[in-house]
Amino acid sequence: MTRIEPRTGTAFELSKGQVLTVTDPEGGQVSDLLAVSRADPAEILSNGRTFDYEERIMLTTGARLWSNRSNPMLTILEDTAPAHDFLLTPCSKDTFRHFYPDKPVHRGCFGNLAEALEPYGVGPDDIPTAFNVFMNVPVAGDGTLSVDPPQSPPGTFTRFRAEMDLVIGLTACAAYASNGGTFKPIDYDVSN
Repeated sequence: MTRIEPRTGTAFELSKGQVLTVTDPEGGQVSDLLAVSRADPAEILSNGRTFDYEERIMLTTGARLWSNRSNPMLTILEDTAPAHDFLLTPCSKDTFRHFYPDKPVHRGCFGNLAEALEPYGVGPDDIPTAFNVFMNVPVAGDGTLSVDPPQSPPGTFTRFRAEMDLVIGLTACAAYASNGGTFKPIDYDVSN
Protein backbone atom coordinates (compact mmCIF):
# COMPACT_ATOMS: atom_id res chain seq x y z
CA MET A 1 0.00 0.00 0.00
CA THR A 2 1.05 3.55 -0.75
CA ARG A 3 -0.14 6.31 1.58
CA ILE A 4 -1.47 9.71 0.52
CA GLU A 5 -0.95 12.03 3.46
CA PRO A 6 -3.87 14.19 4.64
CA ARG A 7 -4.79 17.13 2.41
CA THR A 8 -2.43 16.07 -0.40
CA GLY A 9 -2.71 14.29 -3.75
CA THR A 10 -0.79 12.27 -6.27
CA ALA A 11 -0.93 10.99 -9.84
CA PHE A 12 0.30 7.72 -11.31
CA GLU A 13 -0.11 5.49 -14.35
CA LEU A 14 -2.56 2.58 -14.37
CA SER A 15 -2.41 0.19 -17.33
CA LYS A 16 -5.40 -1.53 -18.93
CA GLY A 17 -6.35 -4.57 -16.85
CA GLN A 18 -4.56 -3.42 -13.69
CA VAL A 19 -6.57 -3.11 -10.50
CA LEU A 20 -6.52 -0.05 -8.24
CA THR A 21 -7.62 -0.49 -4.63
CA VAL A 22 -8.44 2.71 -2.72
CA THR A 23 -8.66 2.25 1.06
CA ASP A 24 -9.84 4.49 3.88
CA PRO A 25 -7.43 3.22 6.55
CA GLU A 26 -8.74 5.19 9.53
CA GLY A 27 -12.37 5.66 8.46
CA GLY A 28 -14.30 8.81 7.72
CA GLN A 29 -12.16 10.15 4.87
CA VAL A 30 -12.84 10.96 1.20
CA SER A 31 -10.61 10.50 -1.83
CA ASP A 32 -11.19 12.45 -5.06
CA LEU A 33 -10.37 10.21 -8.04
CA LEU A 34 -9.80 11.39 -11.62
CA ALA A 35 -9.04 9.19 -14.61
CA VAL A 36 -7.35 10.51 -17.76
CA SER A 37 -6.57 8.61 -20.95
CA ARG A 38 -2.84 8.11 -21.30
CA ALA A 39 -3.22 8.24 -25.10
CA ASP A 40 -4.85 11.69 -25.04
CA PRO A 41 -5.25 13.83 -21.89
CA ALA A 42 -8.28 15.52 -23.46
CA GLU A 43 -10.18 12.28 -22.80
CA ILE A 44 -11.12 12.46 -19.14
CA LEU A 45 -13.62 11.12 -16.62
CA SER A 46 -17.22 12.34 -17.08
CA ASN A 47 -19.93 12.16 -14.45
CA GLY A 48 -22.59 13.07 -17.04
CA ARG A 49 -21.66 10.25 -19.43
CA THR A 50 -21.39 7.85 -16.49
CA PHE A 51 -24.86 8.72 -15.15
CA ASP A 52 -26.27 8.49 -18.67
CA TYR A 53 -24.83 5.08 -19.57
CA GLU A 54 -25.10 3.49 -16.12
CA GLU A 55 -28.63 4.92 -15.69
CA ARG A 56 -28.06 5.68 -12.01
CA ILE A 57 -26.30 8.16 -9.72
CA MET A 58 -25.46 5.66 -6.96
CA LEU A 59 -22.46 3.73 -8.31
CA THR A 60 -21.08 0.54 -6.78
CA THR A 61 -19.88 -2.96 -7.73
CA GLY A 62 -20.37 -3.65 -11.44
CA ALA A 63 -20.72 -0.01 -12.48
CA ARG A 64 -18.39 1.50 -15.03
CA LEU A 65 -17.00 5.05 -14.98
CA TRP A 66 -17.07 6.58 -18.47
CA SER A 67 -15.05 9.22 -20.30
CA ASN A 68 -16.24 12.38 -22.01
CA ARG A 69 -15.80 10.41 -25.28
CA SER A 70 -18.19 7.64 -24.20
CA ASN A 71 -15.51 5.05 -23.47
CA PRO A 72 -15.41 3.00 -20.26
CA MET A 73 -12.39 3.97 -18.16
CA LEU A 74 -12.82 2.04 -14.91
CA THR A 75 -15.04 -0.77 -13.65
CA ILE A 76 -15.86 -1.06 -9.95
CA LEU A 77 -14.94 -4.67 -9.17
CA GLU A 78 -15.55 -4.69 -5.42
CA ASP A 79 -16.99 -2.06 -3.12
CA THR A 80 -17.29 -2.12 0.67
CA ALA A 81 -18.19 1.58 0.97
CA PRO A 82 -21.64 2.72 2.08
CA ALA A 83 -21.62 5.56 -0.48
CA HIS A 84 -19.68 7.56 -3.05
CA ASP A 85 -20.40 10.93 -4.67
CA PHE A 86 -20.11 11.90 -8.33
CA LEU A 87 -22.09 15.16 -8.18
CA LEU A 88 -19.76 17.65 -6.48
CA THR A 89 -16.56 19.16 -7.84
CA PRO A 90 -13.20 18.88 -6.05
CA CYS A 91 -12.85 21.33 -3.17
CA SER A 92 -10.74 24.38 -4.04
CA LYS A 93 -9.60 27.75 -2.71
CA ASP A 94 -12.97 29.09 -3.83
CA THR A 95 -14.78 26.31 -1.96
CA PHE A 96 -12.98 27.31 1.21
CA ARG A 97 -13.82 30.99 0.72
CA HIS A 98 -17.49 30.15 0.06
CA PHE A 99 -18.21 27.48 2.68
CA TYR A 100 -15.53 28.08 5.33
CA PRO A 101 -14.96 31.86 5.51
CA ASP A 102 -13.73 31.54 9.11
CA LYS A 103 -11.10 28.91 8.25
CA PRO A 104 -7.71 29.22 6.55
CA VAL A 105 -7.91 28.94 2.75
CA HIS A 106 -6.48 25.69 1.38
CA ARG A 107 -5.92 24.80 -2.28
CA GLY A 108 -8.00 21.68 -1.67
CA CYS A 109 -8.31 18.60 -3.82
CA PHE A 110 -8.59 20.76 -6.94
CA GLY A 111 -5.18 22.33 -6.36
CA ASN A 112 -3.66 18.99 -5.40
CA LEU A 113 -5.05 17.31 -8.54
CA ALA A 114 -3.93 20.21 -10.76
CA GLU A 115 -0.36 19.96 -9.49
CA ALA A 116 -0.23 16.16 -9.69
CA LEU A 117 -1.74 15.95 -13.19
CA GLU A 118 0.12 18.89 -14.77
CA PRO A 119 3.09 16.71 -15.87
CA TYR A 120 0.57 14.53 -17.77
CA GLY A 121 -0.83 17.43 -19.81
CA VAL A 122 -3.91 18.17 -17.69
CA GLY A 123 -4.39 21.85 -16.85
CA PRO A 124 -6.60 23.31 -14.12
CA ASP A 125 -9.39 24.15 -16.58
CA ASP A 126 -9.44 20.53 -17.74
CA ILE A 127 -10.33 19.13 -14.31
CA PRO A 128 -13.96 17.92 -14.21
CA THR A 129 -16.07 16.56 -11.37
CA ALA A 130 -14.09 13.82 -9.64
CA PHE A 131 -15.43 10.48 -8.47
CA ASN A 132 -15.46 11.17 -4.74
CA VAL A 133 -14.68 7.81 -3.19
CA PHE A 134 -16.35 7.27 0.22
CA MET A 135 -18.06 10.71 0.15
CA ASN A 136 -21.51 10.93 1.72
CA VAL A 137 -23.80 13.35 -0.16
CA PRO A 138 -27.45 12.60 0.59
CA VAL A 139 -30.02 13.96 -1.87
CA ALA A 140 -33.35 14.89 -0.26
CA GLY A 141 -36.71 14.33 -1.91
CA ASP A 142 -36.87 18.02 -2.88
CA GLY A 143 -33.49 17.77 -4.61
CA THR A 144 -31.39 19.58 -2.02
CA LEU A 145 -27.94 18.21 -1.23
CA SER A 146 -26.01 17.97 1.99
CA VAL A 147 -22.41 16.97 2.64
CA ASP A 148 -22.35 14.67 5.65
CA PRO A 149 -19.40 12.90 7.27
CA PRO A 150 -18.43 9.69 5.47
CA GLN A 151 -19.89 6.50 6.90
CA SER A 152 -16.85 4.45 5.91
CA PRO A 153 -15.37 2.52 8.85
CA PRO A 154 -11.59 1.92 9.04
CA GLY A 155 -10.42 -0.41 6.29
CA THR A 156 -13.25 0.36 3.85
CA PHE A 157 -12.06 -0.13 0.27
CA THR A 158 -13.17 0.09 -3.34
CA ARG A 159 -11.47 -1.82 -6.16
CA PHE A 160 -11.37 -0.51 -9.75
CA ARG A 161 -10.15 -2.23 -12.95
CA ALA A 162 -8.66 -0.03 -15.68
CA GLU A 163 -10.45 -0.44 -19.02
CA MET A 164 -7.80 1.57 -20.89
CA ASP A 165 -4.31 2.88 -20.17
CA LEU A 166 -4.87 5.67 -17.68
CA VAL A 167 -3.34 8.34 -15.52
CA ILE A 168 -5.05 8.42 -12.14
CA GLY A 169 -5.23 11.48 -9.91
CA LEU A 170 -6.03 10.66 -6.29
CA THR A 171 -6.32 12.75 -3.12
CA ALA A 172 -6.87 12.61 0.61
CA CYS A 173 -9.60 15.23 0.85
CA ALA A 174 -8.94 18.62 2.42
CA ALA A 175 -12.48 19.98 2.99
CA TYR A 176 -13.96 20.09 6.48
CA ALA A 177 -17.51 18.88 5.72
CA SER A 178 -16.35 16.05 3.45
CA ASN A 179 -14.50 14.27 6.25
CA GLY A 180 -16.33 15.38 9.37
CA GLY A 181 -13.80 18.08 10.20
CA THR A 182 -10.85 15.69 10.46
CA PHE A 183 -8.04 15.17 8.00
CA LYS A 184 -6.85 11.62 7.49
CA PRO A 185 -4.77 9.70 4.97
CA ILE A 186 -5.88 7.53 2.05
CA ASP A 187 -4.07 4.33 1.01
CA TYR A 188 -3.94 2.84 -2.48
CA ASP A 189 -2.49 -0.21 -4.15
CA VAL A 190 -2.04 -1.25 -7.79
CA SER A 191 -2.02 -4.91 -8.78
CA ASN A 192 -2.05 -6.93 -11.99
